[in-house]
Amino acid sequence: MLDSVKKLIKYYEDVISLNHKQEIARELRDEDDLFLLMLYSEMLGIPNPVYYYTLELYPHMIEEFHDWHLRMGMDKSPLTGIRCC
Repeated sequence: MLDSVKKLIKYYEDVISLNHKQEIARELRDEDDLFLLMLYSEMLGIPNPVYYYTLELYPHMIEEFHDWHLRMGMDKSPLTGIRCC
């Protein structure tokens, strides 16, 4: 019974998102870009009121930052404080 309900829910989610997969992927990318902007805003000269709390996230975000700047068309990291390449 529980397995059939899970299958039904999975089928429903697939049908709902069928026409919107690209839009959903774009929204997720935009959210990631905004998060990275907030995380690295101090290095760009934009004041970040939660800078102290985001410091511990830097080691985990280096790989995503590398993917981001490559997706934006930059061969090397635009920030001098981050060497990811």
